[in-house]
Amino acid sequence: MNILVLGDVVGPSGVSAIKKNLPKIINEKKVDFVILNGENAANNGLGISKQNSEDFFKAGADVITSGNHIWDQKETAEFIENEKRLLRPENSLSPVPGKGFGIFISKNNKKVAVVNLMGNVFMKKSEDVFKAAKKFIETIKLKIDADFIVVDMHGETTSEKMAMAHLFDGKATIIFGTHTHVPTSDHRIMESGTAYQTDIGMCGDYVSVVGMNQENSLKKFLKDANAKKHYPALGEATISGLLVTADEQTGLAKKVQPIISGGVLQERK
Repeated sequence: MNILVLGDVVGPSGVSAIKKNLPKIINEKKVDFVILNGENAANNGLGISKQNSEDFFKAGADVITSGNHIWDQKETAEFIENEKRLLRPENSLSPVPGKGFGIFISKNNKKVAVVNLMGNVFMKKSEDVFKAAKKFIETIKLKIDADFIVVDMHGETTSEKMAMAHLFDGKATIIFGTHTHVPTSDHRIMESGTAYQTDIGMCGDYVSVVGMNQENSLKKFLKDANAKKHYPALGEATISGLLVTADEQTGLAKKVQPIISGGVLQERK
């Protein structure tokens, strides 16, 4: 079972890269299930539109996760109730529309549980993420309720992500970090068999400041009165993520492979 997880898709360049290249990656890597984080996909880099969602599903995504920007496009609150494949953080403050996890059927007819969590440190206010995670672990069991379990931990700090990884080790197939938009080099299979990477990076233009126009971002840091609201960089995007081969008998990971393709990171080994 090959599961591909992709980092935050940022703005028009990221969307274009997914539409153009994801079908080829799925075919070449023999991918059975695709999860991508789409919370920065909108034209202004904040939130996700209905059209973005439709484009991603058409390109081959099976589930879209999100994070702190999920409600930045007003239309999202309207269509997320009917689009079960688009997740918002499970520990969002209630009441809130949509779902934080679901069980989906892969191309090879396996049950894949996906849960979207959001960190508490330096993030928008949300319910205790570790309490939400423990509740999920007690409710959805690997190889009982689902053949595979995948966790998107959307957070600012490496400590939260690493702690969450240890909590899920042996209880999930994959736990991966999103939000910081920079791929870390710690992809591995943990002691009890769960694949992990602190942050899988972004699908966006890396000639930028975390996906946003670099010149305007510098003006903001320099407190230039001419600085505008952040907007995405529009150069060629790099697709960044992790491909995990999982054991169909145990539901745990057997192999992990970073996926870094296109843009300025295309030569990365």
